[in-house]
Amino acid sequence: MAQPLVKKDDDLDDELEFSPFMGIEKGAVLQEARVFNDPQLDPRRCSQVITKLLYLLNQGESFTKVEATEVFFSVTKLFQSKDTGLRRMVYLIIKELSPGSDEVIIVTSSLMKDMNSKIDMYRANAIRVLCRIIDGTLLTQIERYLKQAIVDKNPVVSSAALVSGLHMLKSNPEIVKRWSNEVQEAVQSRAALVQFHALALLHQIRQNDRLAVSKLVGSLTKGAVRSPLAQCLLIRYTSQIIRDMGNHSQSGERPFYDFLESCLRHKAEMVILEAARAITELDGVSSRELTPAITVLQLFLSSPKPVLRFAAVRTLNKVAMTHPMAVTNCNIDMESLISDQNRSIATLAITTLLKTGNESSVERLMKQITNFMSDIADEFKIVVVEAIRSLCVKFPLKYRSLMNFLSNILREEGGFEYKRAIVDSIVTIIRDIPDAKENGLLHLCEFIEDCEFTYLSTQILHFLGIEGPNTSDPSKYIRYIYNRVHLENATVRAAAVCTLAKFGFMVEALKPRITVLLKRCIYDSDDEVRDRATLFLSILGNDDGLVETDNDSREFLFGSLEAPLVNMETSLKNYEPSEEAFDVESVPKEVKSQPLAEKKAKGKNPTGLGAPPPAPVSGFDAYERLLSSIPEFATFGKLFKSSSPVELTEAETEYSVNVVKHIFESHVVFQYNCTNTVPEQLLERVNVIVDASEAEEFSELSSKPLNSLPYDSPGQAFVAFEKPEGVPAVGKFSNTLTFVVKEVDPNTGEAEEDGVEDEYQLEDLEVVPADYMVNVGVSNFRNAWENMDPENELVDEYGLGPRESLGEAVKAVTDVLGMQSCEGTETVASNARSHTSLLSGLYIGNVKVLVKAQFGMDNRKEIAMKLAVRADDQSVSEAIHAIVSGG
Repeated sequence: MAQPLVKKDDDLDDELEFSPFMGIEKGAVLQEARVFNDPQLDPRRCSQVITKLLYLLNQGESFTKVEATEVFFSVTKLFQSKDTGLRRMVYLIIKELSPGSDEVIIVTSSLMKDMNSKIDMYRANAIRVLCRIIDGTLLTQIERYLKQAIVDKNPVVSSAALVSGLHMLKSNPEIVKRWSNEVQEAVQSRAALVQFHALALLHQIRQNDRLAVSKLVGSLTKGAVRSPLAQCLLIRYTSQIIRDMGNHSQSGERPFYDFLESCLRHKAEMVILEAARAITELDGVSSRELTPAITVLQLFLSSPKPVLRFAAVRTLNKVAMTHPMAVTNCNIDMESLISDQNRSIATLAITTLLKTGNESSVERLMKQITNFMSDIADEFKIVVVEAIRSLCVKFPLKYRSLMNFLSNILREEGGFEYKRAIVDSIVTIIRDIPDAKENGLLHLCEFIEDCEFTYLSTQILHFLGIEGPNTSDPSKYIRYIYNRVHLENATVRAAAVCTLAKFGFMVEALKPRITVLLKRCIYDSDDEVRDRATLFLSILGNDDGLVETDNDSREFLFGSLEAPLVNMETSLKNYEPSEEAFDVESVPKEVKSQPLAEKKAKGKNPTGLGAPPPAPVSGFDAYERLLSSIPEFATFGKLFKSSSPVELTEAETEYSVNVVKHIFESHVVFQYNCTNTVPEQLLERVNVIVDASEAEEFSELSSKPLNSLPYDSPGQAFVAFEKPEGVPAVGKFSNTLTFVVKEVDPNTGEAEEDGVEDEYQLEDLEVVPADYMVNVGVSNFRNAWENMDPENELVDEYGLGPRESLGEAVKAVTDVLGMQSCEGTETVASNARSHTSLLSGLYIGNVKVLVKAQFGMDNRKEIAMKLAVRADDQSVSEAIHAIVSGG
């Protein structure tokens, strides 16, 4: 398939920019470098030659060992010059050349002499260069001087030593850690940069000791930091501690929250913004905690400085995604920013208003967006498109105007990422709002008529093949698809042939016409297109009516690979041609869990074309294929739900384990995703021993251990339990990871034959009622409610006790039930005294459930709730009430 970013008809003009270094050649510059050997040095000329050498090095030009050595020895002769500018260039070229250990000795004495010079500029630069080029052996010889430099009265020298320490911490951590006392003293410096660098180094030294970091932050939050830069750094460290310690302490208050709030009153604007951003990004932040941060950000919205307005509106834009009601107080200020001269600010303001506004304001905001969409960069256009996507899900009845807006901007000029964002938004709307399907598919068909990106054309054709045959009039899409066979490149033509075949297979009335069109494709100039057309004609021409053959054809056209694509690619690369044909069954079917770096980073859930149609977020299909491929679990029936991964270890432990709960009708399977983070160890016979003594309704059936777990190569172990059929059994499980540890030789990478049995205690795991509910939304809640049998409705009232706000109560009930909020009812006004929440879901047994929860709060903040439940089965309505009364 073609690369996504390559246009089909892209004519690139060779635009040459003027550069003072244009046309210089390495050989000519090396000849010029002979001026370094002149008896009478010309500092200006020497500086120009060094500049050219630095340019070549930074452009990726490689110097041979001989060339680099000659230049290095020539440069060392420039130490005899007293010219300050030339000396600075000498420092730079030595640092960039990175001489070998044999050559370092030549300049070490000169650099050490400069390090003790009376000229501070020499001292600072000599420290930076020395720490860059020497190894651990020589470092011990100059350690005393570096310690003195850290506490030097001159801030330039002190900062140079501290920054060098930050770099050397990676290669010589044991030496740098001995400087703690000097660094601690530098933290108290009055110089802003020294305090900033000292705090950064001290945190790096102590980062693996949480208690030490907590003490450091605790001591500095009492007012010892004067530098605004250091204060910003301290705010970030404080936020990290709050996340590590959990949302709340036993007293109900967050640790160090008062410090973050006090920073909102700091005199430096950068500190105020950093504190506001930190508060808004706290996990589970409440409306009360958000209020002071929102207030200062609101003040910045009217600042005369564009950078402050931009920072404030960007932060509020992010807050609006999770707490739209908290930002509504700023709407009047943001209305004025729509006409801001800076289009980036105007874009963020209007997208924030889209997230916080009500249904009646949508039309007005859409007209204002249209006026300046052509004036802003693609980066901000994407922000607008994503805001419109979320708005359409929030207000489904407005889909027509929003869809028309997206289709209009889809026809305008724009880059690949921008176009893909629009297409993904239209696809998401089609999937979430059934009424929008036919209109949305027509917009996509019109787009591919003039689409310049091969990737988008093929993806849209694939989507048309899945959704198009299920519409009221599938024949109207055939013209658009067949046009691609005549007007596009081979990749798109091949995709069009596949799509035509899907229409022919799914729509019996269209089969004869599709067959005629496919016959024309067998004369295509590209062999891939011809082969596909021939294959699909064979499938469509099969009129024997056998159900088995019909199912095979359906699986071939609409199914997916049983094994992950990465595993298939690896197996094919490792296959050596022989008499024995390649066996697809030999491809490993295990889905590798996310690497550590990906797991720690919070990424966006996949949406649009990049997501599989039935389950765009959860990876449900991948889990189902994996479990059905394991013989022990193949007889459990159809998988009902797979939970999100639950972490059973802390972030920086030697073994990383998370678990996914797979729910079946009468079984539960725990999938333990394990990663070994110790390079010197190989783990074998990895298993999880599960104690189900606190889960009486569960009985263990089988387990599937992991044979081998090398370093940073994720793998899975499984444990299966039986439970009463159709019953939402709950319980608590204790987990212990058992394994055999074998030491690995770092030089050869081979593990020792003998190993040691060991175990590692994991966090407890709970199966809760929400695990038996799939959060499936409905586009029109009122219609869905009225279409359900009122005989199955059960209504009851509950007292939820005192709460901080109605929003907290709404979230608690939604989380306990595990249902999907509908029509934007998950957002509650901060000062609301009553609220109605609409929830929908699919209960185990594939029973559809709808809930209307009406909340009220009195003057003592006591919450009362009236809960009305309708389900396809009355026993499920009773079960929902039982969950609420028990939760």
